[in-house]
Amino acid sequence: MAGWSCLVTGGGGFLGQRIVRLLVEEKELQEIRVLDKVFRPEVREEFSNLGHQESSRSRKPSSDLTPVHTELQSKIRLTLLEGDILDEQCLKEACRGTSVVIHTASVIDVMNAVQRETIMNVNVKGTQLLLETCVKASVPVFIHTSTIEVAGPNSYREIIQDGHEEEHLETAWSSPYPYSKKLAEKAVLGANGWALKNGGTLYTCALRPMYIYGEGSPLLFAHVENALKNNGILTNHCKFSRVNPVYVGNVAWAHILALRALRDPQKAPSIQGQFYYISDGTPHQSYDDLNYTLGKEWGLCLDSGMSLPVSLKYWLAFLLEIVSFLLSPIYRYRPPFNCHLVTLSNSVFTFSYKKAQRELGYEPLFTWEEAKQKTKEWVGSLVKQHKETLKTKTH
Repeated sequence: MAGWSCLVTGGGGFLGQRIVRLLVEEKELQEIRVLDKVFRPEVREEFSNLGHQESSRSRKPSSDLTPVHTELQSKIRLTLLEGDILDEQCLKEACRGTSVVIHTASVIDVMNAVQRETIMNVNVKGTQLLLETCVKASVPVFIHTSTIEVAGPNSYREIIQDGHEEEHLETAWSSPYPYSKKLAEKAVLGANGWALKNGGTLYTCALRPMYIYGEGSPLLFAHVENALKNNGILTNHCKFSRVNPVYVGNVAWAHILALRALRDPQKAPSIQGQFYYISDGTPHQSYDDLNYTLGKEWGLCLDSGMSLPVSLKYWLAFLLEIVSFLLSPIYRYRPPFNCHLVTLSNSVFTFSYKKAQRELGYEPLFTWEEAKQKTKEWVGSLVKQHKETLKTKTH
């Protein structure tokens, strides 16, 4: 286990940052490489606060990687690499000498706001390129952040409660996000057992977290921001859903446990090529109820107005998609909602983490009460910031 290093792709993102924070505590780890297309200033500050800055910026290689090195207090070197997941030279530089890859980088889009080609390129081609680079660089461990959406839901009428891995559920949607993540996961699990350039073997696994919430969540941020622009009223479009969201800190912890297990000769054989649902002790509830629970202390409330029946909303979404398709040769019309989103937002779709518990030794690091409190405090900071902005505008 001595002298190993880890690359986290998408490490500047919501989940990636939390994984990096936990990696700092790993034994014998010498270097953490964090690859992302762009690091926001606050993310750079977050990482620099993990330790002291060793050097500002090194020579810029031809691949456009721009490393920033930080020597952590634990003597683990943290290297920030700005680059594109589709840039083969960039991936080559990032993977050189690396022992483990945690692949969180992806384009997440359920509103069809991003071009399909972009999503497919990043989520599928980027994953395939990274796997091929791992073979050339002889990286033996590859952990992939998948999503619950590779399993569905395929219909809002379908009820899945406490689902598990043995059911082999699979999304039937052609929408770019779930479809691309399904293909990416298949590529990762299919690569398990590949021969590495140095004669070793590539071992892979995939984690399928539920809807992830917590401080810094882009989706939760959008809900809160929209509510603050609407007199504190949260949308109530998902009240028929019943899901088991998972706290970001627990998802990050599951990645650490998967990493340890795949590097452990005793545990690895039962984990190689497997996928795991990741949830925690967060109560089963609707997406709307979760948003309300996290925001009610700060004056946010759910819209009490009437909402359309799910069946009617689904067919309206279907008609809007037809309109979008007919207009596509001359105009890119993006409907306010689509069939996939209506289904996703109004299904009973919950899963057990017993397999991860049994094989990875996974137990949530944070309780529901701890996760709720941390997230509520963050939501409160957003509300406070909004009020301060309004005061500034009125003066």
